[in-house]
Amino acid sequence: MQPQLSVVTLGVRDVEVSHAFYSRLGWTPVQYVPGEVVFFQVGHGILLSFFRSDHLAAESGATGSASLAPVTLAHNVGSPTDVDSILHDAAAAGGSIAAPGMQMSWGGYSGYFTDPDGFRWEVCHNPGLRVAEDGTVTLSVLDPGDPGAALSAS
Repeated sequence: MQPQLSVVTLGVRDVEVSHAFYSRLGWTPVQYVPGEVVFFQVGHGILLSFFRSDHLAAESGATGSASLAPVTLAHNVGSPTDVDSILHDAAAAGGSIAAPGMQMSWGGYSGYFTDPDGFRWEVCHNPGLRVAEDGTVTLSVLDPGDPGAALSAS
């Protein structure tokens, strides 16, 4: 796993409230899915994501109210095979698989591991995420109805 951080995801009760608040501060969303998630560019090659906390807990394999700090770190990779390989490496290094790699409803492929302190890392193949030379991150909307297209994109 390369030492990089692409996305910090914060679990929130109400995505619309977060979207409105940061928009009022002058932040422009990179992508906004009402009721689900909003992404903002916050630095060179880094997105800050506000995701419904109940969906984040379910997606990342958290159980019980105390098992999920409302933050995850995300590492985006080139393919679903890379996701599975990194999850395997994380488990071999002493981490725990919180959620195995799987095709996601939004068109990508993702899984989660926890480090020895319980911090959750999402390892994700999002073929719609691109980082330009200047660090600007772009997100293309994927067609979740065509998982083959998402998996074949690179």
